[in-house]
Amino acid sequence: MTLTVDTSGTVTTPAGFTAVGLAAGIKQSDVKDLALVVNEGPDSVAAAVFTSNRVCAAPVVFSRNAVSDGHLRAVVLNSGGANACTGADGLDDTVRTAAAVAAELDCDAMDVAVCSTGLIGVRLPMVALLGGVTSAALALSANGGLDAAKAIMTTDSVPKTASHTSAAGWSIGGMAKGAGMLAPALATMLVVLTTDARVKPMVLDRALRAATAQSLDRIDSDGCQSTNDTVLVLSSGASDQEPAAEEFTEALTAVCFDLAMQLLADAEGAQHEIAITVTGAVSEADALLVAREIARNNLFKCAVFGNDPNWGRVLAAVGVTHAVFDPERLDVRFNEVPVYTAGAIDVDRSEVDLSDRQVELLVNLNAGAQMATVWTNDLTYEYVRENAEYSS
Repeated sequence: MTLTVDTSGTVTTPAGFTAVGLAAGIKQSDVKDLALVVNEGPDSVAAAVFTSNRVCAAPVVFSRNAVSDGHLRAVVLNSGGANACTGADGLDDTVRTAAAVAAELDCDAMDVAVCSTGLIGVRLPMVALLGGVTSAALALSANGGLDAAKAIMTTDSVPKTASHTSAAGWSIGGMAKGAGMLAPALATMLVVLTTDARVKPMVLDRALRAATAQSLDRIDSDGCQSTNDTVLVLSSGASDQEPAAEEFTEALTAVCFDLAMQLLADAEGAQHEIAITVTGAVSEADALLVAREIARNNLFKCAVFGNDPNWGRVLAAVGVTHAVFDPERLDVRFNEVPVYTAGAIDVDRSEVDLSDRQVELLVNLNAGAQMATVWTNDLTYEYVRENAEYSS
């Protein structure tokens, strides 16, 4: 992305938004675990994309319905519990949460989106959560964006925020959480994006889908897809500026891409971030298919952790796909070193240095003119330890 993105900006960088993050007592430790982001208007346009996992959390079910008319007034988010696989009672808890926010803001419950993150299969402590909603409504601030980003963290080590301000004066802000279960579509992520640009509902929806397709949907940390993935964008129109659809989409993509890279950089236990680019494909779909297969290959990811440019594992991953290619024409490059060219051994892999955190893998199928990049990370001892012990 060529546009300037400010990682100190937040969801309250755009005019017309307030937010808060506080400790409601959802988590056992006294840390922030409830966030509220409110669109103060004058517009209340919204769009969203959600997980494609058929086993999805109650907040996803509710929020899909709430945003279906292209409008939202607020989004309430909690960490400390996913409210997934909790049945009718869990859905009722989500409805009660939205209703509590709506009562505080004097709006309809269907103008409130709900997001949850944490352990699957555990009911939320509703007394604490609803009390937190009351406290949050009283503490809303135009400077509350960073606290909101902190409140949605689970295994994240740092809050993730970003913003872009256009030359015309309209802005986009965002926050994200996620450090594991990063896999398309989306990730175990909650992302809230805000803008003070005036954007029509259909334009906003198209922009969000285009932006996430090139950013948040291209990170694949561990091949595991969450039940709670949600990306929301809210437009206040407070700048009274209506950018061209192409300009707005480019800016939204830049912010989403920056947040995606922050998510990947904070992936659980990761020591390498790997950009996997597949070129020479007959279609973008083929390029993505091959890149995703490599990104999910544990043998390849372990090799990178060990600083080993094991191109044999790359080729083995390519070979299980149904992409169009001739095995005798494949090329592989690690950090621009051609280790395998036209189906034969090239430069000795000892010439490849993988000691830096950033790794670039290029696979050329030599079958067409399309390409795609997927970003992943290595598989480390720390990743196994954290996921073996995680229950919070």
